[in-house]
Amino acid sequence: MNYIVEKLHLTNVEEVNEVRSFLSTFQLDYEKDIDYTVVIRDNNKIIASCSKSKDILKGFAVNQSVQGEGITNLLIKAIQDRLFQEGIFHSFIFTKPIYETTFKSLAYKVLASVEEVTLLEYGFNDIHKSLAAIKKLYNIDNSTPKTALVMNCNPFTLGHRYLIEKASLNSKEVLVFIVEEDKSLFPFEDRYQMTKNGVADLKNVTVIPGGKYIISSATFPSYFLREETKILSAYTKLDATIFSKYFCKQFNITKRMLGEEPYCPVTKSYNEALVGILENHGVEVDIIPRKWISTPNNYISASKVRNLIKKEGREALDHLSEFIPPVTINYLKSEEGKEVIKKIINSNTPH
Repeated sequence: MNYIVEKLHLTNVEEVNEVRSFLSTFQLDYEKDIDYTVVIRDNNKIIASCSKSKDILKGFAVNQSVQGEGITNLLIKAIQDRLFQEGIFHSFIFTKPIYETTFKSLAYKVLASVEEVTLLEYGFNDIHKSLAAIKKLYNIDNSTPKTALVMNCNPFTLGHRYLIEKASLNSKEVLVFIVEEDKSLFPFEDRYQMTKNGVADLKNVTVIPGGKYIISSATFPSYFLREETKILSAYTKLDATIFSKYFCKQFNITKRMLGEEPYCPVTKSYNEALVGILENHGVEVDIIPRKWISTPNNYISASKVRNLIKKEGREALDHLSEFIPPVTINYLKSEEGKEVIKKIINSNTPH
């Protein structure tokens, strides 16, 4: 049978609800960030669907009755055509491990596979080429063992500085990866520059953009794992596996340093799971108690800084010097910083 691939009209609520209903039978969600969807119908009923959000393929589902009829190829080709039109030549897809072979046959390569999910990528500029480019750009010497930190720095605080300084004192070389996903109130480029400038005096520290392979939408398979514990488990396993398998091997990272998490239970669980996975891959993990002010219960945290700004606006800058260094204070006084302060004040939950 000759099946026809149809583009979904995302502004048509009825069509979107039809896909949402179809996906629900596969325990899949139709997520808000989807920007393109295609479907295949038989007798006017959806029998297959696939969507994307930027460079991530999502919501892939094919009725069991028509599996094996080449429908997967039609869906993936339609999405890839759209990606090429948008100038995107590299993409990711999450799938359940039982479907791994199907996508490998379509030239997707497995990045990491854990119990709940497999992450694959497609395109010439894969993880090996990305890491080789980082190595060249930042002149990273593979012969020296290194300590790594992964940070969001939303914004850069004296707590972040404290952790990086600790690593610097106890390591020959330190790599600090700044989460590049722009889902924070402080834009990535500003977080990156604050951190880079804030540790410029530590000569054995290199600050590097995290890219697509560290704590990003590409490593967070939330859309088909509905239970929060399963989402966190799969996310941690994927993230830690990718970091161990690729980053540690490529850059000779022998230790990962984490900040203790006394506040957020999700981050605390993430850190605990991370320790086990990294150590299983032969990577030492150091968890450092947070820097505190006056009393052991008064920890420095970026969320405290954002909450104070939300509560007091620009007046918070008068008494934030215990929490943030001059580089962050100067940023918050700049025109870009003033805009971020407005975003924080108007946000429902500072994140």
